[in-house]
Amino acid sequence: QVQLVESGGGLVQAGGSLRLSCAASGSIFRINHMGWYRQAPGKQRELVARITSGGSTNYADSVKGRFTIPRDNAKNTVYLQMNSLKPEDTAVYYCNANLDTYARGRLEYWGQGTQVTVSS
Repeated sequence: QVQLVESGGGLVQAGGSLRLSCAASGSIFRINHMGWYRQAPGKQRELVARITSGGSTNYADSVKGRFTIPRDNAKNTVYLQMNSLKPEDTAVYYCNANLDTYARGRLEYWGQGTQVTVSS
């Protein structure tokens, strides 16, 4: 059984900052990559940021220079540090993980989603 537990969403004014966290727990053999996606009302889910097991990162063009994706390997936790937030960053943010598990091999997991609202 693997779980991704997210926290840290909320309401913030434009220009402010928020930090999301996502902790993976359960029978995990290896984390291949973890990342964050977001989905705004009426729009498709899109990749925001991702970090591989080797530490390589990639970001959506719309968040480059404002968001970072640090991680704590010891805690199987990834963060999304969001600075200089804009109203267009408003969305539900989902944690995603590609994991190798002892019981079921390589699988993709999603968190429950956390709402981020940026007011103008």
